[in-house]
Amino acid sequence: MLRTLKTSVLLRHLTLALLGLVAIVVVVESVSDYRSVQLASMAYLAIAAGGLTMLTGLNGQLSLGHGAFLAIGAYTTAVVLQKFSDAPILVVLLVATVVTTMIGAVVGVAAARLHGPYVAGATLALAIGVPGLAIYFDEFLGGEQGLNVRAPAVPDWLGDLAFFLTGNEMSVSKYVAYLGWCCLIVVFVLLANLSAGRVGRRWRAVRDDEIAASLAGINLGRTRIQSFVVSTACAGLAGAIMALSVRITAPSGFPLTLSLVLLSAIVLGGLGSLVGALVGAALLTYLPPAVTDLGSGIGLSDIQAAELTPLIYGLTTIAVILAAPSGLVGIAGALLRRRSRPRDDQAQIRNDQPGSKEIRQ
Repeated sequence: MLRTLKTSVLLRHLTLALLGLVAIVVVVESVSDYRSVQLASMAYLAIAAGGLTMLTGLNGQLSLGHGAFLAIGAYTTAVVLQKFSDAPILVVLLVATVVTTMIGAVVGVAAARLHGPYVAGATLALAIGVPGLAIYFDEFLGGEQGLNVRAPAVPDWLGDLAFFLTGNEMSVSKYVAYLGWCCLIVVFVLLANLSAGRVGRRWRAVRDDEIAASLAGINLGRTRIQSFVVSTACAGLAGAIMALSVRITAPSGFPLTLSLVLLSAIVLGGLGSLVGALVGAALLTYLPPAVTDLGSGIGLSDIQAAELTPLIYGLTTIAVILAAPSGLVGIAGALLRRRSRPRDDQAQIRNDQPGSKEIRQ
């Protein structure tokens, strides 16, 4: 069984997904509704960061406009729920993902013709322009006030199951947390298999050396479009879950800083690593309230404590980039390799001692 897990990538990923599902059930059922909202926030941020780390870390395209695709997914969710209030929530998530993917494909075709900073500039303009559409089409998208998003109803079977297992009714906050983390697990399994397969190898080949990849028969434009479409699909799904969690979509919820913070999250966690995307999302979720509480504890006002958060986050980013360019996941991996190296060295010394081969024989 262990040998099968080591050789089968899909089976290993499915096993990790099952363990993750069990862990999230235990965590969600043991925390308050406020913590459930934080878990939902971490889930949609991790989905967006996972797609972005595939685009930037594996394919080498720098995007500064992923907040725009979150906005597209969120506004699509709000509009669909206003027009079709009885629509199943999974169908709403699927529609938001498909709409964002289609727009991402159009943008990806244009971005595939650009290189380096030009891609970053184009996506940056997208991040600035897309939230402004809600103000221009205020009758349809709500203007500055935004659109209210109806809270999703907990399915009867899930509510009955939760009451049977825990004796308590499932709240909407916990339901959205479950929804977000189930989507996260599915997305990460798909992304992990893409990364480990032929598609991921093509993405890395284009990132490392475009000329060599072209000579090897890889279509550069198609490969860039593929990675861009996958990344924007993740952003659209993340935006849909964000709308269900926050329950309002407004231009103020998708500032330029959202795109920049997502980029810094994958840099902090580790470019090209899904675990790094999860770590970065955890920092985005739990670092601001922790720093704010710390500032209030040392006597700062509420405004000063809130302003302390971007300072600490920026200093943390600078420290990680200087100390470990591979991110926090890279630091953890280096420490694990350093701990295992003495054992390997001792085994090699024993093997190199005279008579060791005769003893083994």
